[in-house]
Amino acid sequence: MATQTKSSKSNGTAPKAKAATKRSTTPSAAEKNQARTVVETAVDIPVGAVLSVTDRVSDLVEPFTARSAAEKQLKSYRTELRRRVKRTERRGTTARRKATSEARKTRNRVEREARKHQRTVETTVKRNRDELEQRVRKAIDLLPV
Repeated sequence: MATQTKSSKSNGTAPKAKAATKRSTTPSAAEKNQARTVVETAVDIPVGAVLSVTDRVSDLVEPFTARSAAEKQLKSYRTELRRRVKRTERRGTTARRKATSEARKTRNRVEREARKHQRTVETTVKRNRDELEQRVRKAIDLLPV
């Protein structure tokens, strides 16, 4: 027993306790895998973002690397722009015509209703005037002369 250390002499269970403590502080395989996955994800996201941006920039710049390709691309952009402007103009024209037509219909309907009411009023006024004139004539005829 001369080779035993001081701690193992005082307590016969020291090597077992150290082994249990060592096991509890070392991470398990599942924890290692989870940590590795988190670290890989943390690295993969920015790398993937950089690659995506690189692809997008490459797609944008590629048509302009050669003069003929750039001219072709610009012609394509001009053509598309003309199409969109024409389409927008047609939609505006259609909307304007529709609004004008609707306004004309509304104006005609209001004028028609106004003429109808005017005729009704004129007819009523004429009937009342004729009736009043008749009463006045009767009243004059009844007066002693």
